[in-house]
Amino acid sequence: MNALRAAPRAARKARGDLPAPRGTRQRSLLRTAGGQLILWAYAAIAFGPLLLVLIGSLRPNAEILQAPVGLPSSFDLSNYTRAWQTASISTYFINSLTVTCASVALCVSVSAMAAYALSRWKFRGRALLAAFFLSGLMIPAKLGLLPVFYMFQSMGLIDSRIGLVLLYAASGIPFSVFVIMGFMRGLPGELEEAARIDGAHEGRLFVSVVLPLMRPALAVATVFQFAPTWNDFFYPLVLLRSGDKYTVPVGLTRFFGEFAADRGTLFAGLVIALVPLAVVFALATKQIVAGLTAGMSR
Repeated sequence: MNALRAAPRAARKARGDLPAPRGTRQRSLLRTAGGQLILWAYAAIAFGPLLLVLIGSLRPNAEILQAPVGLPSSFDLSNYTRAWQTASISTYFINSLTVTCASVALCVSVSAMAAYALSRWKFRGRALLAAFFLSGLMIPAKLGLLPVFYMFQSMGLIDSRIGLVLLYAASGIPFSVFVIMGFMRGLPGELEEAARIDGAHEGRLFVSVVLPLMRPALAVATVFQFAPTWNDFFYPLVLLRSGDKYTVPVGLTRFFGEFAADRGTLFAGLVIALVPLAVVFALATKQIVAGLTAGMSR
């Protein structure tokens, strides 16, 4: 009789249907709660300064000077008006948006085509060409500033936004090719073979079949190219001369000097500079997670 009672229990234990012991469940809950507490604490530390800047941008300057930290007594949007019109943030913002979007589009387009060819086509020298692309990850781009400066000077690209676009696109290609190639190697080739059997040429195959499959990797490459390009201070400082061509990071240095006493306008300018990054991350978060975890799920 005892053997008959123990048989179903042994079968359930083998299948893993039996609940975990109470002590094990409690330890698991404590670990989960501890991990969530650490993550919430990190989020509070990371987003605390951003929240203070956002609240400060909605407060009058006199109120900020009296109490630097506090909630606004009334929402004041005039800080944003002064930052956008009087402080020339609009000019810096449009310059940054133009340079960043153009360089990201050029970088991701070239990287997608190169990664597709290197991961799908078989030709002599493919491994050497892939190593050439990936070698750019081992060399900091800023070490080549002097040759780049002289090359741009000879080409008339100093104080030119086109020069910045080309420089940012070229510097982002190695990482983008690396990400997209790793993603492409995990994709099955049956859909491409079916498209070729149906008569699709390589251009139509790439646009209609491959690019939709690449979407998570393209999102990762876009975000990882957009953020450093938007935040870059070094190249615009060295290569630009005219104030009307400055990007947001360089323009904010002039902005800080002119509006150091006007804290509300200063905070509003910082919020405006952060908006594109927040929008890009919010729109691409799902695709970023899918792209970064694609290799682990196969």
